[in-house]
Amino acid sequence: MTTVAVLGADGRTGGAVVEAITDRHDADLAAAVDAEPRPDAQPPIEASDDLATLLADRGVDVLVDFSIPEAIAKAAPVCAEAGVAIVTGTTGLEAHHRATLDAASESVPVLKAANFARGIQVLLQTVETAVRGLPGYDIELTETHHNGKRDAPSGTAETILETIDSERAHETVYGREGIQPREEDEVGVHVRRAGTIRGEHEVMLADNDEVVSLAHRAEDRGVFAAGALDAAAWIDGRDPGWYDFADVVDVEGDR
Repeated sequence: MTTVAVLGADGRTGGAVVEAITDRHDADLAAAVDAEPRPDAQPPIEASDDLATLLADRGVDVLVDFSIPEAIAKAAPVCAEAGVAIVTGTTGLEAHHRATLDAASESVPVLKAANFARGIQVLLQTVETAVRGLPGYDIELTETHHNGKRDAPSGTAETILETIDSERAHETVYGREGIQPREEDEVGVHVRRAGTIRGEHEVMLADNDEVVSLAHRAEDRGVFAAGALDAAAWIDGRDPGWYDFADVVDVEGDR
């Protein structure tokens, strides 16, 4: 049984993790934590200012984080000091935020993922195969999220772009306006924000009078919550260092 604390428990995905953990047989909730405590919530949400005490008193094995960059940057050294592993899905990290996780990974295992949907791991593998198998085809990437998402493009879109770049060097163009003919080796990225959409990503490859569309749509945040808890159970007891959600899903077989 892995004992979990959830940072960002008052947010959309963090709340879904708290809800999902009640149905798990491999994880137990030790604390739901956020910047602003909500003692009337069920379960009560406790103040992140008391994180060090909570980690020590509750015997936490893994911190699952879906907060904001500043919050996980503050929590990372606390986890390292307490010997608590980190699973984080917070996106929009800048270099100084990432540096705190780098430092923590020297003492505890750290798993950072832009998306905890298992289907995204399969999509990444498929995109890699398609880009390799269709050299010269034009590539466009479109992503859609709810109207409250802070970062654009999404962390998942950035991961898809990294996957494309591993097979083909490209110039990324974010949206188009005015007279802007398409250049060779260009990848267009288009961002949409509307309503309560959980997350949609589509990669289109087109040439030779044909179009290949590869897409993933998350219809419920429970998808991300389940994946994050899978990651927490998997990383518990691992050696310090950096890990990826692909290691958990292991879409390519034994590594």
